[in-house]
Amino acid sequence: MGASSTTLDNFKQCVSLNSDLSVLPLSTVFFTPKDSSFTSILQSSAQNLRYLVPSAPKPEFIFTPLHDSHVQATVLCSKQLGLHLRIRSGGHDYEGLSYVSENETPFIVVDLSNLRAVNVDIQDNTAWIQAGATIGEVYYRISQKSKVHGFPAGLCTSLGIGGHITGGAYGTLMRKYGLGVDNVVDAKIVDVHGKILDRETMGENLFWAIRGGGGASFGIILWWKIKLVPVPEKVSVFTVAKTLEQGGTKLLYRWQQVVDKLDENLFIRAIIQTAPASAGDKSKKTIATAYQGMFLGGADKLISVMEQSFPELGLTRKDCTEMSWIESVLYIASFPSGTPPEVLLQGKSTFKNYFKAKSDFVKDPIPETGLEGLWKRMTEEESPLTIWTPYGGKMSKVSESETPFPHRNGTVFMIQWLSLWQDEETDSVKHFDWIRNVYSYMAPYVSKFPRQAYVNYRDLDLGMNKKDETNFIESGGFGNKYFKDNFDKLVLVKTMVDPDNFFRHEQSIPPLPNSSSKKMGYCPSA
Repeated sequence: MGASSTTLDNFKQCVSLNSDLSVLPLSTVFFTPKDSSFTSILQSSAQNLRYLVPSAPKPEFIFTPLHDSHVQATVLCSKQLGLHLRIRSGGHDYEGLSYVSENETPFIVVDLSNLRAVNVDIQDNTAWIQAGATIGEVYYRISQKSKVHGFPAGLCTSLGIGGHITGGAYGTLMRKYGLGVDNVVDAKIVDVHGKILDRETMGENLFWAIRGGGGASFGIILWWKIKLVPVPEKVSVFTVAKTLEQGGTKLLYRWQQVVDKLDENLFIRAIIQTAPASAGDKSKKTIATAYQGMFLGGADKLISVMEQSFPELGLTRKDCTEMSWIESVLYIASFPSGTPPEVLLQGKSTFKNYFKAKSDFVKDPIPETGLEGLWKRMTEEESPLTIWTPYGGKMSKVSESETPFPHRNGTVFMIQWLSLWQDEETDSVKHFDWIRNVYSYMAPYVSKFPRQAYVNYRDLDLGMNKKDETNFIESGGFGNKYFKDNFDKLVLVKTMVDPDNFFRHEQSIPPLPNSSSKKMGYCPSA
């Protein structure tokens, strides 16, 4: 069913009255299901094909603002007309929450993809970035100004910066410089009153909450101001693969023992999937682990570090390639060798899947017997993937409460669990069953009380807000897993800035019921 013309007309009129008229006509930025381009706009940045099937709820219309004032007007007009909002910057929400609403219909999508300016100031070591830019565009624009500056954020280059940083934002520089949220110095956000606030006018509590408290709970991010970090002119990268037949289990156990203690200039993640046990018989599977690394320095120094701290991998000079930092971005993102960096300006994902994901954090090495049980389960699934990301270094030096992202000291590595499939006709239930069974099996080996999870790997299995009834206690089911003790402070900030819960979704931060910040004894400047 298409958008009611009255609703759309009223919304257009309201936006025109409440925003900058110099960028009109607005008629080119509204798309309803009746428009031929609606489907392509809806699908343009959506990553999870599970939420693009015909049965998935569709928005009444999509609005693609051209100016910050349009976003302000969107908030005011949605409130005035009683419309439920979903906000999309890059479309990477794992459960599609930026463009699908299971809870509330009708809803509209505000797609920020036209707002993608990246203004780099090398003299100041900072950049102002609009929320609709991708992290790949940000990396490219930095590299065009300097070969010795970078930014510590995501590995997937099509991530929208607006939502990406709200959850934490990690990548190959995390052990040296921490997360994206650890390197944000200012922001601009549209609040529930339609006002644009920066760090000074929003106050330190709201500025704290938006840096790791998850997207779309407190307002609409318009801009981030990031602090650039130094990188050498040449970095070194490598990928070394090992199967079970090559001692893969013992090697992965050793990786767990050393990976958080390595030189902080060195990042080595483990990418684990099934592979044919032999070229002649594809019915038999083994497990292949690719150790993918990036080192902030030359290959000779890297080899020296590895010989001292992780000789078991057997890394040789010919395994290593020296390249610029921006070239390493392309390498880690799996672009073919020789791809020009300009590909990052396309701002679109090169592949999409149907998938279900989960996450875990590991405090102690998983024993070999535990790994062997995991291998057995992985060989039962068609296309399983798990990525283990190392912690330590700078990640251990930031306190759990510095930002809402609490997964810090004591974490050896993070796990991302994935089941992927390519066909809409495939029985998705079996893939859901598989990943839930693996998640259950791994419970003894991962963090406990709570069993932690990464909010940017959103997982609705952990709990959901109910329609028209956001319950602080029930929301704690997922909130404590994502944020640990920081969840309570996030609820207080939410209650202060959005007590009526205008910005909401299936896993948004809830306000306290019938409370005011004064009643709670909450000091806004604390």
